[in-house]
Amino acid sequence: MMKVLLLQPCCIINKITMRSQFKIVFLFALLSGVALLSGCDKDPEPENIPEEITKVVLTFSSTGAAPIVVEANDPDLDGPQDIEAGAIVLKANTSYTLTIEMFNEFFEPTEAEYNITTEVEEEGAEHQLFFSWSEGLFTLPGGAVNYDDEDENGLPIGLITKWWTSGTITSDKAFRVILKHQPDIKSTTSTVDDGESDLDITFPISIIE
Repeated sequence: MMKVLLLQPCCIINKITMRSQFKIVFLFALLSGVALLSGCDKDPEPENIPEEITKVVLTFSSTGAAPIVVEANDPDLDGPQDIEAGAIVLKANTSYTLTIEMFNEFFEPTEAEYNITTEVEEEGAEHQLFFSWSEGLFTLPGGAVNYDDEDENGLPIGLITKWWTSGTITSDKAFRVILKHQPDIKSTTSTVDDGESDLDITFPISIIE
């Protein structure tokens, strides 16, 4: 005689519940795996990479005189070679326009990466040049650096600036040039303390008659 086993209702409910829980856990794990794979396919956020500058050229121009051109070179960047900065010699009581050019000599002059000046100008909203100098070298209207260029937001860049030397004859002074990289930072109140430094060079400077 065939025996019929009857399952208690509670047992049936427990089995159904366990199966449902298993399906839920399996589905969650599957969805999690898909999410992880989708995350791997996404492109990483672009990095703000500092500029590599091996040569800086300062050109001081004044009316009726030959331009004064001074270079600083750092051919191996963070390598063992020291930065070589030429001496700036300006005339007293003279107005100058300072133009700054920057280059990456790891590239050829025909390559776009060679001229960092163009890149800084195009990305002016992320860059600003700052200056400091020994006391008594310059007479600055308004008491501040006179920037003669600006970015798309009307903020200064510093590739072109105006300077007025004082009447004090002096030597062995310092003129410092700092290029700051300030993506999403640059504003009317940002300073030399904000962002990363792409360039920081101190030139010896003298004022003569």
